[in-house]
Amino acid sequence: MFKAILIEKDDAGYRAGLTELNDSQLPDGEVTVRVEYSTLNYKDALAITGKGPVVRRFPMVPGVDLAGTVESSDSDRYQAGDRVLLNGWGVGEGHWGGLAQKARLKADWLIPLPETFSAKQAMAIGTAGYTAMLSVMALEQHGLTPASGPVLVTGANGGVGSFSIALLAALGYTVMASTGRPEEADYLKRLGAAEILDRAELVEKGKPLAKERWAGAIDSAGSHTLANVCAGTRYGGVVAACGLAQGMDFPSTVAPFILRGVTLAGIDSVMRPREDRLAAWQRLADVLDTGMLDEIAHEVGLEEAIDTATRLIEGSVQGRTVVDVNR
Repeated sequence: MFKAILIEKDDAGYRAGLTELNDSQLPDGEVTVRVEYSTLNYKDALAITGKGPVVRRFPMVPGVDLAGTVESSDSDRYQAGDRVLLNGWGVGEGHWGGLAQKARLKADWLIPLPETFSAKQAMAIGTAGYTAMLSVMALEQHGLTPASGPVLVTGANGGVGSFSIALLAALGYTVMASTGRPEEADYLKRLGAAEILDRAELVEKGKPLAKERWAGAIDSAGSHTLANVCAGTRYGGVVAACGLAQGMDFPSTVAPFILRGVTLAGIDSVMRPREDRLAAWQRLADVLDTGMLDEIAHEVGLEEAIDTATRLIEGSVQGRTVVDVNR
């Protein structure tokens, strides 16, 4: 038996609760992992609270991230005792995920846990840090350098935003951080932000083109925020779009793209090929100061994750939430 958060939907309604499950209930997969840590991402919070149509089948164990030790394997790629991690692949949506003490998964979904990180540190990074690094790599691939000019990060107090600031600052970029919580400016400056912008500047409908203010940006909001970010990007700049916290719509025009040559780079972290995942995690190991993780992440137990999910949806959770599934 093992503990897990289980989401159910039936005639009694939609609900998530902590329960005990039997190993025989685990889904199909080549590798069984004894989970040590998971995380609580925005997508997980949507799934647990039912605030978004994330879960595609029921019952479902949420959790798009996990790190732990292989318990058994039918794959040549992994053996019992191997340390592994997982991000995405629809886990926690269509296949039981990481907010449990055990998970059974396809071998292709797993990658080795970098020796640089413990399981807890890897989950403090999680999908948020991995997505932030994919975004930074996209900026670099499109020619952005610290000499190009400042880089704007929206949703700065969230997980992706926090890691984006820390990574960009570590690489020598000047970072502008947009937040709806200006009272937490000191936190953002400790991560490496040089300038704080009030989110109110970006969330309403703006002009097709605005003053050129940043050479690049990482946006996790979408909607009017992303449109305004593009409108304020300098000639030849690049914007990495990796989230939809404000909305899925994109009420923009082609003006930034055909008059200023702005590039809009889409960042998918869920179905990313294995090679890209390995590259991103290696860059994280090379660049990230693990001492920053205590600043960015806080820990909760498995049962606490349910209440924390509600607060995350409300926007009152700072940084990353690491879930110790064994307490």
